Amino acid sequence: MKTLKQVKIGKSAKVVKVHGEGALKRRIMDMGITKGVEISVRKVAPLGDPLEITVRGYELSLRKEDAEMIEVE
Repeated sequence: MKTLKQVKIGKSAKVVKVHGEGALKRRIMDMGITKGVEISVRKVAPLGDPLEITVRGYELSLRKEDAEMIEVE
């Protein structure tokens, strides 16, 4: 299983599944990160947290813990 955290800067990936439960999963899905959507990693902060991604035409910052819950291919 490959997660969003493992995607290199400048690369894109397709979401396979959003893991987690309850409010956290709902928050991730409300940001537009749903099954089948393309995500590209734009930047990673100097200490590795957070990641800056582009999803559905807008930019978003995600914590490493949240990125680990997003399975990609």
